[in-house]
Amino acid sequence: MTVSPMLVRLAAERATGALLRDHGTLYLVDGRVVHAESPAAPGLDVLLTAGGRLPREGWEEAVNRAGARHEVGRFLVDSGRLRDGELEICHLGAVFDAAFFALAPASGPTRFRYGVAHWFGQLRPVSAAAVERETERRRELLDNVWPYPAVDSAPVRPRADEAARTLGTRRRALLAAADGRRTPADLARLLGRPAFHTLLDVRRLAAAGLVTTPLDPVPEAPAPLPSWVGEVADDPDIALLRRLRDALEASL
Repeated sequence: MTVSPMLVRLAAERATGALLRDHGTLYLVDGRVVHAESPAAPGLDVLLTAGGRLPREGWEEAVNRAGARHEVGRFLVDSGRLRDGELEICHLGAVFDAAFFALAPASGPTRFRYGVAHWFGQLRPVSAAAVERETERRRELLDNVWPYPAVDSAPVRPRADEAARTLGTRRRALLAAADGRRTPADLARLLGRPAFHTLLDVRRLAAAGLVTTPLDPVPEAPAPLPSWVGEVADDPDIALLRRLRDALEASL
């Protein structure tokens, strides 16, 4: 099943611009994805600076000096702050991470603004087909691990369990940061990790019983019928109207 028919059409058109959706934006050049961002996913700046690959001052300098030219990525490499391959790998991970959320099922309109370019610039474009395949793969992976998407947006609430001591460093750090108020998106930004990888860890922890899984909301019971309904049913005038209706139908 196609994740985004409009993305497929824009790729076929070799369009350049910004695809705006409910949960994020994809930037295209000649029909290929060159950048993506979503409020649900940490930006490339967070992934680089929180992860210790780049000082915050280095990122801000690149934006200030090269953002207007749409060459922030190129500046980071040319200035020696990052190696070309290192930046490409990190940027590709950020693109797939944000695209996963940007291509989530949407209820609002999808729009495309032709000619719009992102200030980061382009490094290594990715085909729209590859972005769709990776998005589908990630959705299936999450559901195979723990098919309860409510944990993706709810505050992460750890359960006291001795098994948590056997976890690897990454998941132990996630549990330590989970305070019952932070959502997986909050934890991803705090820890400087891709949002999808954080969701995957949370679902694995939920499957292991180490964090709570929110219950689906109980549907509201239908409102009771008012007392006058029963009275109307027994009203002699109503009964008379019904007999007249039946007689008319029989004579037709």
